Amino acid sequence: MTHRRYVAHSHAHYAGGLVDGAFGLGLFGDVATEMCIRTDGDEGLFASYDDVQFLAPVRAGDVVEVRAELVAVGRRSRRLALELRVVARGAATPGRPGAAVLLDEPLVATRASGTVVVPGPEAA
Repeated sequence: MTHRRYVAHSHAHYAGGLVDGAFGLGLFGDVATEMCIRTDGDEGLFASYDDVQFLAPVRAGDVVEVRAELVAVGRRSRRLALELRVVARGAATPGRPGAAVLLDEPLVATRASGTVVVPGPEAA
């Protein structure tokens, strides 16, 4: 499952246009929700993260790609591997404030693994 999103300047939280890590975790929740809808017909709920690694900065003006891979299925739990990559980055100049560049190789900014839960058959 893959989502792409432009990071609006309103999400900048720190100097240099840096975006806080919670932004990426919110996107992980969005892609996990679609995964649950597709696999179980329910939005599901995020139960826990086992690991979260912030590996590179996400900045306002970036275009990010968020991926979720289903790695294990339990009766009501679904384990996911998650990754947020920067695929384009703002490259503003005084003469071109909206300039941006596609990155030759996506920059892995955040990796995580976590568990979502969905209702069991008894909920139907």
